[in-house]
Amino acid sequence: MDSPHGAAVKAADFGLKGPRGWAFQGVAVDAAPGSLIAVEGPSGSGRTCLLLALTGRMKPTRGHAEVGGHRLPKHMTAVRRIAALGPVSGVNELDQALTVAEQLREGALLQRHYGAPVRALLRPRAERRAVAEARIASALEAAGLDLATLPKGGRTSVRDLERLEAVRLSVAIALLGSPGLLALDDLDLKLSDTARAEAWELLRAVASRGITVLAVCSEAPADAVVLRTSPKEPDAPAAAGDDAGNDTKNDTKNDTKNDTKNDTKNDSGNDDTKGADDALAEAGRA
Repeated sequence: MDSPHGAAVKAADFGLKGPRGWAFQGVAVDAAPGSLIAVEGPSGSGRTCLLLALTGRMKPTRGHAEVGGHRLPKHMTAVRRIAALGPVSGVNELDQALTVAEQLREGALLQRHYGAPVRALLRPRAERRAVAEARIASALEAAGLDLATLPKGGRTSVRDLERLEAVRLSVAIALLGSPGLLALDDLDLKLSDTARAEAWELLRAVASRGITVLAVCSEAPADAVVLRTSPKEPDAPAAAGDDAGNDTKNDTKNDTKNDTKNDTKNDSGNDDTKGADDALAEAGRA
């Protein structure tokens, strides 16, 4: 992998409101490059929406933020280029039908096709394959995932991975692009205390490499920069209802997959993405 350059994350009075009310509001942060940032809060408090907004996948409606020197919401496309998503349910999930090796090769292929300079595509096939294999090996090492420990090695099905192994695989795939910011949703979901401690240790190791890490969790570790989201007021309209969940996840997932295609347009055209408000239904799941 290339030498990473962490992205500073700053925000002031940052908020996102949709047809059903506020997903989150009043968020403020000033985190240096290479920080470990935890978005802490109960289910339904807008954690996922905040993560997607800070990575340029959702358009905020109040205040502003700056990620790696790129101001939000004006430069969402630029933020998406430097911010990689780990697992986000309904947006950026592992393909359960693939093996671990296939998932890694797919990630490397997408990175080479969309993220690499044009001259890299002109290299001989054998050289491209060697470069991809080296990047995969480096990413696996950084994510702490040893394929030899899996039941069938690289041929192990993604669906057969333990939760922590799946997190490590998602992190490895995200690191293939040498991002400045790595974002993960529901980090501590379905993890034992021991596995949760290992997951945070993994993210500390990633941050120590210079990459800024943003992770959604129910309980943040003491050494993290903490962003707290709060439950909605009892008399306030919900940020998002479950009845809009399916359409919302599809809109957000499609927007994420089409980031590179849309990069040929100017930022203002990109950022007025249809369905941004609909993506608020992610807050209901968060």
